[in-house]
Amino acid sequence: MVHYATVATCVLNQWALDFEGNYKRIRESILQAKAKKARLRIGPELEIPGYGCYDHFLESDTVLHSWEALERLLADRELDGILIDTGMPILHRNTRYNCRVLIHNGKIVLIRPKLYLANDGNYREHRWFSGWGKRAHIEEFVVPRSIARLTGQRTVPMGDALIDTEDSCIGVELCEELFTPESPHIGMSLDGAEIIINSSGSHHELRKLLRRVELIREATLKCGGIYLYSNQRGCDGDRLYYDGSSMVLANGSILAMSEQFAIGEVDVVIATVDLSAVRSFRAANASRSMQAARLDVRYPRVRLAFSLSAERSEFDYSAVPTMPIDPVRLHEPAEEINLGPACWLWDYLRRSNQGGFFLPLSGGIDSCATAVIVHSMCRLVVSACQRGDAQTVADVRRIVGDDSYMPQSAQELTGHLLCTSYMGTQNSTEETQGRARRLACAIGSYHVDLRMDTVVGAIVALFVLIAGKQPQYTVHGGSHAENLGLQNIQARLRMLLAYLLAALLPWARGKQRSLLVLGSANVDESLRGYFTKYDCSSADLNPIGSISKADLRKYITYARVHMELPVLDDFLAAVPSAELVPYSVDYTQSDEEEMGMTYAELSEYGRLRKISRCGPYSMFVHLLHLWKDKGLTAEQIAAKVKRFFFYYSINRHKMTTITPAYHADTYSPDDNRFDLRPFLYDSQWTWQFRCIDEAVAKIEDRNLKGME
Repeated sequence: MVHYATVATCVLNQWALDFEGNYKRIRESILQAKAKKARLRIGPELEIPGYGCYDHFLESDTVLHSWEALERLLADRELDGILIDTGMPILHRNTRYNCRVLIHNGKIVLIRPKLYLANDGNYREHRWFSGWGKRAHIEEFVVPRSIARLTGQRTVPMGDALIDTEDSCIGVELCEELFTPESPHIGMSLDGAEIIINSSGSHHELRKLLRRVELIREATLKCGGIYLYSNQRGCDGDRLYYDGSSMVLANGSILAMSEQFAIGEVDVVIATVDLSAVRSFRAANASRSMQAARLDVRYPRVRLAFSLSAERSEFDYSAVPTMPIDPVRLHEPAEEINLGPACWLWDYLRRSNQGGFFLPLSGGIDSCATAVIVHSMCRLVVSACQRGDAQTVADVRRIVGDDSYMPQSAQELTGHLLCTSYMGTQNSTEETQGRARRLACAIGSYHVDLRMDTVVGAIVALFVLIAGKQPQYTVHGGSHAENLGLQNIQARLRMLLAYLLAALLPWARGKQRSLLVLGSANVDESLRGYFTKYDCSSADLNPIGSISKADLRKYITYARVHMELPVLDDFLAAVPSAELVPYSVDYTQSDEEEMGMTYAELSEYGRLRKISRCGPYSMFVHLLHLWKDKGLTAEQIAAKVKRFFFYYSINRHKMTTITPAYHADTYSPDDNRFDLRPFLYDSQWTWQFRCIDEAVAKIEDRNLKGME
């Protein structure tokens, strides 16, 4: 017969260590799931303390407060009648585990510790947790005394087990385990688990969601079954943005999926699934049945007197199963840039209790992209307010300082939340100043035009007084050191002025809170070190810090159309320039000319260095083949590789002070969490460059012999 079961997977905007807020969001999601007649609810990984606690996981307080929050959930009789999956750290025999805790009607059903921990890229789970090394094994866990008094349970099962309900079987898989070669869902499915639940703390990267979706789709297509995936959403206190996309799949089809980017705090995804369709799907696959019959590892079972579906006598013939979504639309990278950093900025702004953002607007494409992302944030906020999102309305009113305020347009809200400034000098052009002013007008930011030549002149005069010598730009006959020093004065003064204006402009406008300063250095410039240490790239936050110049240009092209900002055409046509030296007939400052490499080449170097894990020699060998159609000789390619690694190594120290940036790409050189490397290098790379030279000599010798 048909067995319909209604299930719920949740997206919660949790915040590390916000136990009160996290508890309320968990409870609200359970109540919403119950209201929609769900019998099973799952939530994100470590949802009670928040995934991003990091070294706070090492503190006993974090475990203690997690138990206190769980105790509240167990004591709440409004939450009865639904199987609840939640997550927290648990200390078992003096070892800390990342666990799922399944509860039902005020009792703990199973504690399921994570088997395989995420420990690459931004993840450091081995620093805080141990993996449960015993497959298909359970032990007795002694619960805290307060929990025992509440539930009447002195011990509960803990380990890798299945839950047998009266009508189905549930297996648990945690985040990273899905991505491993021997994923637990395979053995669990072969052993009869019809529903797999996966609670995740997976952060956003451009183009990453497709991989996640395909892995889950493949899992249910090969094994059959229902798969519930839950992910956190939002900024929980770090560089990462967790991008939701909780989903329910059945036998290879996506039935329901939440938004990837949104600013709401609780999102519950409901699907009505057919358990009998799982049984038919699996039984029709002879090879799957053969493997299941020969399975040598059998999982222990925890029995639960509870049904997910109605009995035949109580079957509701008006119930409608959820139909597959076809096609499933995923965002293009330009849309991801438009939405991900915007949501991250909003979470940071409302949780930091600041009054908005300040952005130095240079007239170039990087600061332009940053300004447009803030405007995108305002569009999302206005839309949420118009939908009646009470939390967003309350946040906006608190930030703006007006208890009755209701934004009417994104431009109006941008005027409240974003201050921009063009900080010109005698080296600046009217073109960049005009572009900055027109963009500010188009998005609605509060804009200040200023000239800072008097401040620059005062600093130079002080140096002349100290040293007795007048530095000159190269175009006026000065040395490289003089030229660089004069450029850095301008760049660093912009940082000082940015913080001054961020602190005092709100006061001058009659507002109470100061502003967060935004930086706008892209990932390629950070990789090459093409920025001044402690210039206006030094800020509180950088929404584009791990996005390439190429992707930013695609984003501006997208925003030109979809955000109806024709002024962006001017930015796309402009040649990138720092405008830190005087213009002359013989020389116009250009970023790519000064760097000695193009932005396209930098992206190639960055991906090979980080994603392909190439040193100088390996990068040279790869580029021989990747650039075979560019008409470059081996010697020319070698020179480009050496130039990159020289500048990368002498500038790596700048990454130790880089502004916290939204993590968006896998080749980010962020030194603080993601890309852990030395910052003092031998920039000559003697051994490595010699290997390249030897390879070049062999190639040239082979070519000469071929010509003979």
